[in-house]
Amino acid sequence: MNVFKVMDITASGLTAQRQRLNVIAENLANANTTRTPEGGPYVRKSVVLESRPADDFASILDTSQKVAVADVTQDRDGVRMDYDPGHPDADANGMVKLPNINPVTEMVSLTMASRTFDANVAVFRTAKAMAMKALEIGR
Repeated sequence: MNVFKVMDITASGLTAQRQRLNVIAENLANANTTRTPEGGPYVRKSVVLESRPADDFASILDTSQKVAVADVTQDRDGVRMDYDPGHPDADANGMVKLPNINPVTEMVSLTMASRTFDANVAVFRTAKAMAMKALEIGR
């Protein structure tokens, strides 16, 4: 496997993890959003990743794969009901529909995505250093 292919694969991982980090940040920012333009509380989103072969013909013969965002799905598992009769979106019983977002779970996912991003950066830097050393050898 050549160094540039390694850089290409890690770049796809960086892009996928950046998208995942953005979605997690959006979930955390909207954890208490009770009203959206679509109506109702915010719906939790999650990123679905998949492996894809590289773009060139030679990759068909190779087993290496890139990672890509297959979809950003909305989690329709329901809403959380909290009692808050003073809230403007409370129903007649004082119950407020809130997004079913667990901040602890989201923070764990954020940490995992961040560490995966950092690992891809480290691989990219190592591949770049190897390419630079190869150029120095060629002098």
